[in-house]
Amino acid sequence: MDRDDQLKLYGVVAARLKVAHARVRALQVPDDVRVAMTRKLLVITAAAKHDVVGAQQRLERFMRDLDEGRFPDPGTQ
Repeated sequence: MDRDDQLKLYGVVAARLKVAHARVRALQVPDDVRVAMTRKLLVITAAAKHDVVGAQQRLERFMRDLDEGRFPDPGTQ
């Protein structure tokens, strides 16, 4: 991946992360579930610094789970 493509991907991932955080904040779920979801997003954010392609894949899985109402069990965090 050349530098321009990588910069574009960083922009796409950053915008999607912003949307994901907003969606998590808007959810009507217990606080411990919201905390678990926020932690997952922070892990994806940190991963993007080293592996933007992998972070994009993880973010897409996270968003799919969010769309389908699959939330993490806070007891397993």
